[in-house]
Amino acid sequence: MPVLVTTRAGGVSAPPFGGPGSGGGLNLGDHVGDDADAVAANRARLAERVGLPVRYMRQVHGRQIALVRAPGPPPEADALVTDVPGLALAVMVADCAPVLFEAPTAVAVAHAGRGGMAEGVIGATVEALADLGARPDRLGVTVGPCVCAGCYEVPDGLRAEVERRVPGSAAHTRHGTAAIDLRAGIIGQLTRMGVTRIAVSGRCPAEDPELYSYRRDGRTGRFAGLAWLPSPPLRPGALIGLAGSAGLDEVAGLDEVAGLDLEGVVGVAGATATAEPS
Repeated sequence: MPVLVTTRAGGVSAPPFGGPGSGGGLNLGDHVGDDADAVAANRARLAERVGLPVRYMRQVHGRQIALVRAPGPPPEADALVTDVPGLALAVMVADCAPVLFEAPTAVAVAHAGRGGMAEGVIGATVEALADLGARPDRLGVTVGPCVCAGCYEVPDGLRAEVERRVPGSAAHTRHGTAAIDLRAGIIGQLTRMGVTRIAVSGRCPAEDPELYSYRRDGRTGRFAGLAWLPSPPLRPGALIGLAGSAGLDEVAGLDEVAGLDLEGVVGVAGATATAEPS
């Protein structure tokens, strides 16, 4: 079951939604003020490269789950779940965590920023997958690039409130001020629900010019995490030429895919596999 994370490179969007340097940007967000035709072209390019229809959602920083089984308009939700092969699910982010769930018979994507994490979107997604027969101990989960604790400064009171709801999420910035650690909070939620196969990307959008970051730039685009059940099953080398040609950066869930930079069996490029919070 492949998953991937896009970058900001390889699209047609102009600044402030452009790519690194002077290239066009692969902004996939249609709600950020970018030209609608540019976003449509970027989404079409992504669907062409993946070779599948892609389902998006209208994200609201909550815990609503949408079960989707066919192409269609985006539901208002912060997680998508499917058990239908050949339908790619997308979560858009620019600092929040794209969380990608894989099981033999179902996949899901979740949008987990401070609000969604505190509201319980991770647990709700695990439960929705269990309803489809994908038990927590059968899941592989990738926590994609998200703002690191060192960059995620918040007021003391907000950190305390989130820590009350998500134990283990309280942290400090590099300057010693109050912060939230999305990665630690999400990993804790997953492990408490019985998920043991977890991979975590170490990339922070606020520090990485190849990724969109609202915290760094303000007005900016959105990159995406995707997951899907292959149909027919992918063969080694089936995605040759994908990475780099359309801003597709990180791929997990495939033991061998020629032409792509993989680290680990369940991890993503630059990720560290872990079974419990560090």
